[in-house]
Amino acid sequence: MAETPISSCETHSSSRLQKVFQQCFTQKWNTRLLGGADEPLYQPATKSGARHMLYYREDYFASALHEVAHWCIAGPMRRQKTDFDYWYAADGRSRLQQQAFQAAEIKPQALEWFFSRACSYRFQVSLDNLAMEYPEAVDLVEFQSSLLRQARSWQQSGLPERAGLFFEALCREFATEVRAEDLQFSLAELVT
Repeated sequence: MAETPISSCETHSSSRLQKVFQQCFTQKWNTRLLGGADEPLYQPATKSGARHMLYYREDYFASALHEVAHWCIAGPMRRQKTDFDYWYAADGRSRLQQQAFQAAEIKPQALEWFFSRACSYRFQVSLDNLAMEYPEAVDLVEFQSSLLRQARSWQQSGLPERAGLFFEALCREFATEVRAEDLQFSLAELVT
């Protein structure tokens, strides 16, 4: 998915997301969010006193939201490993790699959808595979349905702790003041 940099847009400036992240997480979880990277990356601190760094691509607002979503659901062990110890296969994944990617992306993308709503920003589903060799291997409707089920499940059970903190802070920063349980999620929103 090609995305337009939004640093010129004051409302959806990635620097606002960095500020909110720093306020929520820098002191308690010793983690900073920074843009400007060629590719997203989570780098745990390698020495005492250093900070964990969560990098997002360029200054893309959606990239920052997505990387924060990954960080918010990563457990303590994963947060001690580079890129949370996830594998990543670039564009042109095999059918099995794409299916594994989509299975691993349900929770982060569902969480990104919450964050997008907190910012009044349009969420877009990402298959992250523009050079797909086997487009028939992708059941986009099933992937979208899985995102919807996960979003609704979190509405019922509550967001994970760090995700809930970030969601509420985004609502204050972007003056949406919505409650997660009151959001209306639908498949129609996910159609590109």
